[in-house]
Amino acid sequence: MATAFIFPGQGSQSVGMGKDLADSIPEARAVFEEVDDALGESLSKTIWEGPEEKLTLTANAQPALMAVSIAALRAMQSRGLLLEKSVAYVAGHSLGEYSALCAAGTFALADAARLLRIRGEAMQKAVPVGEGAMAAIIGLEQEEVEAICQDAADAGTVQIANDNGGGQLVISGSKAAVEKAADLAKEKGAKRALMLPVSAPFHSSLMAPAADRMRSALADVEMKAPAVPLIANVTVSPLTDPAEIADRLVEQVTGRVRWRETMQWFAANEVDTVYEIGAGKVLSGLARRIDRSLTAIPIGSLDDMEKALSALS
Repeated sequence: MATAFIFPGQGSQSVGMGKDLADSIPEARAVFEEVDDALGESLSKTIWEGPEEKLTLTANAQPALMAVSIAALRAMQSRGLLLEKSVAYVAGHSLGEYSALCAAGTFALADAARLLRIRGEAMQKAVPVGEGAMAAIIGLEQEEVEAICQDAADAGTVQIANDNGGGQLVISGSKAAVEKAADLAKEKGAKRALMLPVSAPFHSSLMAPAADRMRSALADVEMKAPAVPLIANVTVSPLTDPAEIADRLVEQVTGRVRWRETMQWFAANEVDTVYEIGAGKVLSGLARRIDRSLTAIPIGSLDDMEKALSALS
C-alpha cells in the first residue's frame, strides 16, 4: 500500500499557525524568511500575530497557507524524510495544489509565494465586491445540486465550485443566482444551505480574468517535473508534465475542485494513508468521511510531526 501527502486550501488558516515549527526547527523558520523576502514584506508577522482579518485576505491567506505547509514538510525533511521514497502522490485543495507542487519540486518556494500572491489578488479583483457569492450545500447529491444550479441560472451564473465529499458541495457565481440556488436547495431537502463569508465567487466562470492572469504568470516561472505525480483538482488524474500542470492550474481557477473523487482515486489506487501537511485538519476529516479505508493524519505542529515521522520511517 502507498502514502499520499495532501495540502490544505483557504479556510484552514489561523493566527499563530506554524510558529512552533519555526521556533524549534531552523529549516522551518527559513521557509518563512524566504517567503517574506519573495513578497517584500513580513507575511510571517501577519501569520503569527494577526490580525485575523488581515491574514484572511485572499492575497495573504494563499501564500501564508503554502508557507506553513512547506515549513512542515521541510521540518520533516530535516529529520530524514525523503519525499520520493516515502510518498507515491501529492494533491492539494485549490491553492493547496501550489503547495503540493512546491513540495514535489515543480516550483521554487519563492516562485510559489509570488504566484499565490498574484493568484489571490487576481481572484479578488476578477469580480467587484458584493457581486459574487458562494454557498455550502449539505446533504444533497452532486446531480441534485447540478440540476438546482441549472434551475437558478436565469438569475445569473452559478455552478458547483467544490465537491468536498462527506455530503458537502459548494456552489459559486453571481450573488442573486447563488442565493436562488441556496433557497432551491432548501426546498429540495438540503440539510443546510449556508452562504459563505467569502469575498469572491471562486472556482466559477466569473473568475476568467484571474485565469488569464495566472496563464501569463505561470508562463514566466520555471517549472520542473514533480518528484512524484500530482493528482489534479480538475481532472483527478496523475500529472508529471510541467506544461500540462500549468494548463490545469489555469483551468482550476474557473473549474471544479473534485476533492471527493480525488480521495476515491487514492483509495482505488492502493493509497491507504494520507498525511495532511500544513494548517488545520479539514482535509483529514473529509478523507475519513469520503472513504473509511483511508487513514488520514494531519501534520501541522511539532507534536504531529514527531508522531508521523515514526510511522513513515
